[in-house]
This record gives sequence, structure tokens and C-alpha cells, in this order.
Amino acid sequence: MGIALFSRRKKLGAETDQTPSGVRSPARDIYEPAEPLTLSDDPLERHVQLERFGFVLRHGQQWRGHARAQSLFADAAAAIDEHFAMVPEGFVSIAQTTHDGPGCPEVDVETVPFLLARRCVTNESFQKFVDGGGYADLNLWPEDLWPHLIDFKDQTEQPGPRFWRDGRHDKRFADHPVVGICYYEAAAYAAWAGYRLPTGAEWQMAASWRIRSSAHVMRRYPWGDALDTRRCNIWASNIAHTVSVGSYEAGAAPNGVLQLVGNVWEWTGSDYTVHDEGGRMVVGDMLLMEVRGGAYDTYFASQATSQFRTGLAALSRVHNVGLRCALDLAASDG
Repeated sequence: MGIALFSRRKKLGAETDQTPSGVRSPARDIYEPAEPLTLSDDPLERHVQLERFGFVLRHGQQWRGHARAQSLFADAAAAIDEHFAMVPEGFVSIAQTTHDGPGCPEVDVETVPFLLARRCVTNESFQKFVDGGGYADLNLWPEDLWPHLIDFKDQTEQPGPRFWRDGRHDKRFADHPVVGICYYEAAAYAAWAGYRLPTGAEWQMAASWRIRSSAHVMRRYPWGDALDTRRCNIWASNIAHTVSVGSYEAGAAPNGVLQLVGNVWEWTGSDYTVHDEGGRMVVGDMLLMEVRGGAYDTYFASQATSQFRTGLAALSRVHNVGLRCALDLAASDG
């Protein structure tokens, strides 16, 4: 079961093609590579330059003697405050069958407060992971995955997302969500930066805002209960490509988290487990990981909601799936 089953593409003319971000461009050979980064020789300053804010705070003790430690720690903490929003304690009901209709079995899951990135990870931010040697750091990858690292290459056989070239993103889409990365690349980036991927239940809580209260409210969409294509980027929005991760402010969740629905599907840290109508577990040829939220080419509106979930092979590197980071509250306190 994969994302291709849940999306349709508009027909493109012979003169158009898709860029690494999924955006239609006039010609295949148009590509503006991002400039190389100039990084500090100082390890702590370099980590901050690379936006490894969670990593810096989590491992701060080793730099206590650094001349600029306090100021750089403050910068990292301020960046986390700016880029993350708190999701309160709540609970979600997760469908257990492929067809989630009335009366279908569900499992209630409690969620504790946590921090969720306000935006998906961009090409520009993922470039820092590439330039910082993320693909070569074996500590970030499960040992049994090491033989697969050779496959995580761009269009020119350089380490990086599938649709990049020469290890560089197209700078015209620097603020678009990075795509063409598999689950393991998403998880490695999150760990490298000092974060993690949200679980499927956490993602659903953030999008549905089902907090414990006398109102007992659960939102079908982050902004409310009615679909509004002016608040998200799906097929019916008639955009046909990704947009900046800062777009669609009107579609934000109550805490300001953007694009939980639309633009790109998002990898979560949860295995995709589901049963058919006969109660038999659906098993794929490869490990399936849960993805959430729908994308710019999601055709069926019912699949771009706070509750819908599906699975994608963990090694898939497709054009419409990105990532968003999460952080435990305790970890954010340094």
C-alpha cells in the first residue's frame, strides 16, 4: 500500500517537468544549485550554524568551558522556542481497519505534552544535514541499514535526497519541504538535529486538538470541521506543486503549527499496522511506516484530514513525502 494509490497528477505538457520539490518547471535542465555553506572551524559554533539546536542543548555539558557557550546555548534555546510549539496532553482514536467507517474498531491512545515543529523541514535545512556529513555518520543509521546507504543518492549519484543534483538543492525552492527522502533519512535528520519524528498518535493529536475538556472537541482539520481549500494545498486547491512551508497561515492548528494537512505527507515514527474487514492484519513485502496529512496531489479529500493514516514502504523516496520534527518537553529544557 503506497501513496501512489491516494494521489492523482495533472497532465503535464511535453514542455514541462517536475523539479526536486515537485514544482512544475518549464524545462528539465533548469536547476539553480544552492551555494556551498561556509562553516566555522569551532565545533560548537558549527553545530549552531547547522541548526542542530536540539543536539547542542542535549549535549551542552561537553562545551561548558567554551568561551561563548552561554550565548550559543541561549541562541539554540531561542531557536527552539521560535520553531516549535507545544501540543498539550490529549488522546486520539486511531482506526484499526483499512476502511474507517462508522462502527469500525478503534484504539484510544493517550498523548503527553510535547513540542512539534511549526513547519516541515525545508530543502535549505536538510542541506545542512548533507553538508554536515549526516549521510556518513553511521551512528545515525541502524546497523542493518548500512548496506542501503549507498542507495540514498541524488540524480547525480551524490549523497542526498532523490531529486537533488550534485548534493545541492535547487535554491529556488529552498523554503519548500524537502522530499525524495525515505523514512530512515527522515529519522536520521531528526536525530542529527537533536529531535525525533512524532508518533502517529502525536501527529493526530496535534492536528485534531482533542484535549481533555468539558467541550470534548475533536477537529476534522487543524482549523475546524469543514474542508476549506483556501487553507491547505491539496489537489482541489488547484496548485499542483509544493509551496513554501510558511504558506497557508489560515490553516494553522490552534498553536500555530502550519500545513498539518496538505503540501506533503509527513513521515511519523510509527509502524503502519492495520487490519482488513475480516480482521486479518495487512502485511507488506517491506516494513511500512505511517504517513500523515496528505499532499498537494492528494485527490480524495477524505485522505487529507486529521484522522486519516496510511502506510508507505520505509525505503520509499517519493516526490510528495517530507518530515516534521518533534521534541520531548524534558529534552527542550537542556
